[in-house]
Amino acid sequence: MGEHEAWTTVDVAPNILFERLSDLHHLPEYVPWLTSLHPTAEIPVTAQGPEARRPHQAVHQDVDVTVGGGHREGWIDVLDEDRVLRWGMDGPHRYGGELVVDFVADGTSKLTVRVHTTETTNVDEELDRTLASIKTAVEHDPPTESGSPEGEQG
Repeated sequence: MGEHEAWTTVDVAPNILFERLSDLHHLPEYVPWLTSLHPTAEIPVTAQGPEARRPHQAVHQDVDVTVGGGHREGWIDVLDEDRVLRWGMDGPHRYGGELVVDFVADGTSKLTVRVHTTETTNVDEELDRTLASIKTAVEHDPPTESGSPEGEQG
């Protein structure tokens, strides 16, 4: 299985960047190859806040994913305290990875994406394109005081 990694800096505070990326309903807006993503079960009780789970315990959700015209089942783990989002999917090209948001300076984050896949073509280019898409989207659509991007109605 091939291991791929890329990173970029994003001029958004790490807590805001991670909040935006870990909102599973909006994740396809930031990731170009991800057409849709839908949880397949009720939101787990551990998603109700850090007091509902052990320190560094992930909030696990099973999801249905549409990628490149194909429909697959997968999972996503969100680790709020560590600002890590992990995912995986089974299938002919076993696939998994993680997004990690780190603090660089006030108002600046380092976003790293790591992918583990049997796919061998254009993976590094897709990672670069994904990072550029996320960077552009979050830097040019800053959150309002409510935490939602401007123009979005709750």
